[in-house]
Amino acid sequence: MAKQFDLVVIGAGPGGYIAAIRAAQLGMNVACIDAWTNADGKPAPGGTCTNVGCIPSKALLQSSEHFEQANHHFEEHGIEVKGVSLKLDKLIGRKDNVVKQNNDGILYLFKKNKVSFFHGTGSFNGQVDGGWSIKVSGKEEEELVGKHVIVATGSSPRQLPGVDFDENIVLSNDGALRIPSVPKKLGVIGGGVIGLELGSVWRRLGAEVTVLEAMPEFLAVADQQVAKEALKAFTKQGLKIETGVKIAEVKTTGKGATIQYADAKGEEHTLSVDRLIVSIGRVPHVQGLNAEAVGLKLDERGFIAVDDDCRTNLPNVWAVGDVVRGPMLAHKAEEEGVAVAERIAGQHGHVNFGTIPSVLYTSPEIAWVGKNEQQLKKEGIEYKAGSFPFMANGRARALGDTTGFVKILADAKTDEVLGVHIIGPMASELIAEAVTIMEFRGAAEDIARICHAHPTLSEAVKEAALAVDKRTLNF
Repeated sequence: MAKQFDLVVIGAGPGGYIAAIRAAQLGMNVACIDAWTNADGKPAPGGTCTNVGCIPSKALLQSSEHFEQANHHFEEHGIEVKGVSLKLDKLIGRKDNVVKQNNDGILYLFKKNKVSFFHGTGSFNGQVDGGWSIKVSGKEEEELVGKHVIVATGSSPRQLPGVDFDENIVLSNDGALRIPSVPKKLGVIGGGVIGLELGSVWRRLGAEVTVLEAMPEFLAVADQQVAKEALKAFTKQGLKIETGVKIAEVKTTGKGATIQYADAKGEEHTLSVDRLIVSIGRVPHVQGLNAEAVGLKLDERGFIAVDDDCRTNLPNVWAVGDVVRGPMLAHKAEEEGVAVAERIAGQHGHVNFGTIPSVLYTSPEIAWVGKNEQQLKKEGIEYKAGSFPFMANGRARALGDTTGFVKILADAKTDEVLGVHIIGPMASELIAEAVTIMEFRGAAEDIARICHAHPTLSEAVKEAALAVDKRTLNF
């Protein structure tokens, strides 16, 4: 006999598990279905983010940064270290342990909030009395009936045409997180967030890394002043980055891969590598949902079609996160998950796409929210710009990390903050202040007149706000 629920959530990534918990807090009887399994066969909720994305990549970035500091920067602090060696299996093991802690944490939160968890793949059976019949295919098959359904099945890495992921030589983000030995030469196709973060990890650990990016500009999605600073910093570190590349052919053997490509000038090159990471974007994961059988509409790019409130074309069926339009970011999925749970409960959940921050956890870190200079110029919006370098920030000097700057863009007439762009130490944390001020439609002067603790990196944000009015105090 089918188990009845007010809400069935398919997928326990950031969008799904957060939606399930918020709905339970609002008094609903909730089920959440997820198929991820860890190495010992146990459930591993958390989706791509927890298992092969945000969490493990940050763990490896932290470990590799320690290795880099010990090898190249401890001496600056008067710390002499000899015979630094790498135990890659232990480093990878720590990453796996961090992932497991997050998996277990989600299972605990389900239990705490009385969310019923089902380990398996969820698919639509059809519409029935009381809602939608959902089949769970796992060790045992079950049937659930949900008055409402939220689809939160996430995304999968996009393959290079004709080049399959074997997770040995040709790697997605998954395989790139568990290379068994540091490759001598590593190729990365795609100079976005995933390519730069994972390229940075293996470069720090000793690989010679070449990044091939199709776009003519490096980090085209970022403010171009930030992108230029980032390119300079990454190149200085030893990352080889080529833009405007056209890949002609990729051949693989059991020992490596050979990439034939043309550079921005049209000149042809051959790159031979031991491993190749392909990070050319992600595609919505809709396989196995049985969407066609129930008439769940997809858009022209394969995403589940939704309105501004994340409603699909089917009654009481919703979709959130990477499987729908908008930025493919874990925190965007979480915000949509909360908003949909609240809408189902009769409240007015809200997501402001204009204040969703973007972050690269490289070194230096890069973060931004709102519009960049290219966008403001294209839209004909009059603006003022103010920037402040970390080189002039006391805390950054003490840290020994003075690369980069904070840049604030404000409306020329009203002084409303339109965008904030940061490249430098702890940019991922500093951006939260900008998100807050923009959510309340605050002005650059509001930031400038707020007292910031000294000495902190956040003072660079205050000084950039002062610079909008050409009145910095420390530069």
